[in-house]
Amino acid sequence: MKGPRAAIAVWLLTRAVLLLSVFSVFRLPGPDVTTDISVIYRGWYEVLSAGSYPLADVTWQYPPAAAYAVLSPGLLPFLDYAHAFFLLAFASDAVAFGLLVRAGGRPGKCLSGAWVWIVGLPLLGPTAYARYDVMVTAVAVAALLAGVRHPRTLGALAGLGALLKVWPVLLLAGTRRGRATRRSWTAAAVSGAVVLGACAAAMPGALAFLTFQRDRGTEVESLGALFFHVVRHLGWEGEARLNYGSVEFLGPYVPVVSALALALTAGAFGWLLVWRLRAREFGTTTLVDAAFVAVLLFVTTSRVISPQYLLWLVGLAAVCLVFRGSPMRPAARLVLVATGVTLLEFPIWFSHVVDSDPLGLLLLTVRNGLLVAASVSAGRVLWRRTVTEPRLREPVPVPAQPVRRADLTPAAPADEPATGR
Repeated sequence: MKGPRAAIAVWLLTRAVLLLSVFSVFRLPGPDVTTDISVIYRGWYEVLSAGSYPLADVTWQYPPAAAYAVLSPGLLPFLDYAHAFFLLAFASDAVAFGLLVRAGGRPGKCLSGAWVWIVGLPLLGPTAYARYDVMVTAVAVAALLAGVRHPRTLGALAGLGALLKVWPVLLLAGTRRGRATRRSWTAAAVSGAVVLGACAAAMPGALAFLTFQRDRGTEVESLGALFFHVVRHLGWEGEARLNYGSVEFLGPYVPVVSALALALTAGAFGWLLVWRLRAREFGTTTLVDAAFVAVLLFVTTSRVISPQYLLWLVGLAAVCLVFRGSPMRPAARLVLVATGVTLLEFPIWFSHVVDSDPLGLLLLTVRNGLLVAASVSAGRVLWRRTVTEPRLREPVPVPAQPVRRADLTPAAPADEPATGR
């Protein structure tokens, strides 16, 4: 693997390309992904600046601390809102990259994680900078890298991240039992409560996102959507159209498939609970491995696999591969390939996905199949490393031998012959 200088050079080159893309110096085919920032985020910014959450906008489906990300371009008032946002996304990317490079230079670590981050973001295209997920992922990367030695820092950052976009709470899935779990989980609860209280006190409507998120259906890029992409060609009477801020399927059986997706997510979390109860050994990488598996399962089973969700997985895969000999390398490779396919699916050929034509169906089948394969691979490795192998290494107890009566007869002294009487 190349040294830090090569990593920095490639990072700068790829990020220059991303910035040129979001600044519209050149554009990829398909819909303009930056309009979410210049139109939707900008609209939220105006409402939030006026002192309220967007209570009348069903597309506001984010926890209350997301308001900080939306308001952050106000830190650069001399720039257009969208341009300021892109630069702050770039800065968040730089922070995550710097943390990965620094961690990779320590004993027992390597730069593989930094290279996953370098490659992963460009594979997602301009979407990486045109959503606030890169900011949340930077918080998650910092939390996991610090959490190996500092459970309270892990918990505090996970609590903050959960109030930004919920999923960082899953970073706590693999904390070592005992003091580390108590410290990290308590810190997360305190951090989350403080941030939530501050948001609720600052303006009304902090929890409005719960209702808007509950009413979402099956988004056209999700695993469950594959069913509707197929049955559309068999006479299904539904349609795909913009709903709750994304293109979803609407029509017969959609509520059933959405409920099945939620049940699948619940089943995945049930597996995680069983794993945590049965895990016998929490090694050096268990914390980061379990976080990667938990978020991977959450994304794969979600009703909404938006393109930016892949950014979460790239960040957590990068943290895993900071550790030499990481068992998550196969799953990380699958995630990187899935990220590249996602760029083809959105935005380049998104119209084919919406139309459920053969190309769109192929792209979704490959991308979602890669996510399923990564989930199975990562889950099996985590179970084997922490449940199966430690059990096999445990010593087998030797049953006690029955005591014979003859063994109770004292032996004659060595210098006196036995008399036989």
